[in-house]
Amino acid sequence: MMALRQIFQRRPPHHYDTIPEEPHDRNHHSEDHFESPELIRDMILGISDGLTVPFALSAGLSSMGSNHLVITGGLAELISGAISMGLGGYLSAKSEADHYNAERRREEWEVENCLDAEIQEIYDIMAPYGLDKDALAPVIEKFKSDPQKFVDFMMKFELNLEKPNPSRSWQSAMTIGVSYFVAGLIPLIPYLLVDNVIIGLYASSIVTIVCLLVFGYIKALFTSPEKAWWGAIQTAFVGGIAAAASFGGVWLIGRED
Repeated sequence: MMALRQIFQRRPPHHYDTIPEEPHDRNHHSEDHFESPELIRDMILGISDGLTVPFALSAGLSSMGSNHLVITGGLAELISGAISMGLGGYLSAKSEADHYNAERRREEWEVENCLDAEIQEIYDIMAPYGLDKDALAPVIEKFKSDPQKFVDFMMKFELNLEKPNPSRSWQSAMTIGVSYFVAGLIPLIPYLLVDNVIIGLYASSIVTIVCLLVFGYIKALFTSPEKAWWGAIQTAFVGGIAAAASFGGVWLIGRED
């Protein structure tokens, strides 16, 4: 698990076998950070829903006593869910890009027409860091000569907006959709391998709960490593509750009918 965490984060542990002896080595510091956090976020979103929703649906349909019904309904939900989740990711990423472009156009207009006010905003932004007008004077002059860099600075430090990747929308859609579909197959595989729906339910529950534990543990490594096992238990618990509620609800409806 620690190896997986290091692969995704791409951050080397702070451990040195020997103390550098050369002066230039003492000043050398190599940083290696993961450059695509959006990719991990989209994968987590797709896998989380992919494991939970089809698992709950298949558990609920299994109470009807038909293995064919579970497989048919599960596959239908899996296809529609993957498309829906993918489109949701596409629209979300596109909205972020549209928002960034709209704010950038506004900042470009302000830099061109309200330059003094924008310069004052730079002073206000940097004042908490102990940088006064005299210290910022060379920076201001540089920004005046390059309005686009001025706008870049304001977008990042005033609005906290990063320029989105032009292909982010489709990447997000594909990542979420594929992650959802692949993860959603896991709860359905046992029903494809056995004829007895109850045995399929038990096997699906065991396999999915194990996958939820592993997924919850790995996910927690990125947020709160000291509580990784608790995060795994929480993730599996949520999936189990959803499946139990689905099974019970469908069973009660079927019993009344």
